[in-house]
Amino acid sequence: MRYASFLLILFSLPFLYSCDNDYKPAARGANSEILVVMDTTQWNSATYVALQETFGNMILTMPRPQPRFDLRFTGIRTNRDFENIKRHKNVIIVATIDEETIVGQLMRGILSEDIKERIRSGQNFAFPLRDRWYRDQWVLFLSENSDEELASRIINAEQRLVSSLEQVELQRWTSEVYRRGDQPEVSAQLWDNYGWTMRVQHDYNIGADTVGFVSMRRYLPDNDRWIWISWKDDVRNIDHIDEQWINARRDSLLKRHIRGSRDDSHVMTDYRRPIQTRNTTINNKYTWETQGIWRMHGDAMAGPFINYTMYDEDLNRLYMVEYAQFSPRFPQRDFLYQFKSMIRTFRSDSTFDINTYPDFDPFTQVISD
Repeated sequence: MRYASFLLILFSLPFLYSCDNDYKPAARGANSEILVVMDTTQWNSATYVALQETFGNMILTMPRPQPRFDLRFTGIRTNRDFENIKRHKNVIIVATIDEETIVGQLMRGILSEDIKERIRSGQNFAFPLRDRWYRDQWVLFLSENSDEELASRIINAEQRLVSSLEQVELQRWTSEVYRRGDQPEVSAQLWDNYGWTMRVQHDYNIGADTVGFVSMRRYLPDNDRWIWISWKDDVRNIDHIDEQWINARRDSLLKRHIRGSRDDSHVMTDYRRPIQTRNTTINNKYTWETQGIWRMHGDAMAGPFINYTMYDEDLNRLYMVEYAQFSPRFPQRDFLYQFKSMIRTFRSDSTFDINTYPDFDPFTQVISD
């Protein structure tokens, strides 16, 4: 008991006395990785399964499915264990509120009496924190009265919990994507010619450029990536738009513009594999996000795609922006996350000033589900 109490006091101090964020060192660890702090006796619990089914849920819209986030479970035995935990970018600390484990004692020592009472009364169970110990850090505390109650609440709040981390990850991916620079002259050209723009990564090249359609490509032998943008003016009704319409429209554009090396080959949607469409809002535009797998008609090639169909109500203009990849040797999840950050730099509103681009922060705009 004395040992546990000593740990509890030591663990509590960084939360009570944290220095200014500017002086904190950067957190470590890979993007898309979460360190889950849970006592090892709970690794066969309902809560363990719930975390796997939410944060670790498999993305099936890729040729080789990957988890949404890579979960690494760990317990705590020593002070050094906790010092290592504190350094990570993404940390989830999980225990029932009266759990008699080191993790449970840690949580009770950190949380205020008011927060603990809100957990016991069932009012709240999830508490996300930013930059608690290190800079660019996301920490989530999860607690309830019982394992079954906690698991149920995690499952029911999946979208909100995952979104809390996804928004942080998108900001990180934006920094990573443009770490080596972008092409402001291309962004300005797109704005001047078409009235829309986005930040273009440093090594994408313009390909097709025709009426209502532009494509860009970043070609590497083992990692071929391309983006295309299509738009249509004078669209005054969007009631007809659904997943079926989006994919039919996509296939029509792909057959015309995204062709293979053989005369009869072209990219098309692989309807044999899962396709997922959800509604969201990006930079105040009503948006359909569609993910799936493309295949090459007439050739043995395939890869993931992510499509954003966005409606600009002020301009009565409908946009389609799609990213696709062919990289049979590489995992593809993180590249899709990169494009999710890139699409949030897309702008088409009349108040936008290209002279400030790319200094604006796309994450000051409303991004909601």
